Amino acid sequence: MESSAMARAVRIAPRKVRLVVDLVRGKKVEQALRTLQFTQKRGAKVVSDLIRSAVANADQKGKIDVDTLFVKRIFVDGGVTLKRFRPMPMGRAGKIRKRTSHITVVLDEA
Repeated sequence: MESSAMARAVRIAPRKVRLVVDLVRGKKVEQALRTLQFTQKRGAKVVSDLIRSAVANADQKGKIDVDTLFVKRIFVDGGVTLKRFRPMPMGRAGKIRKRTSHITVVLDEA
């Protein structure tokens, strides 16, 4: 039986989070959390918390053995982009895009 968790509008660009997500795809939950613990990327904390949330969701269902869970699917989609403007030379305005991410984790029993 599957268990999932989702984090929406996380203030990290999707391409930065995808680097972290690719490290844990297909691994057992314990191994994924251990890998994220020693990964020095800002997205590692967010993904780690999200995996823990999915494990807690599985535990709440009651029918799932938490020790046998693995990361079945994990993916990152782009969220809303905050648009800001900054003064540039010669009276111009430069656009700054502050990107957000939607991260989804699906765990399943091995």
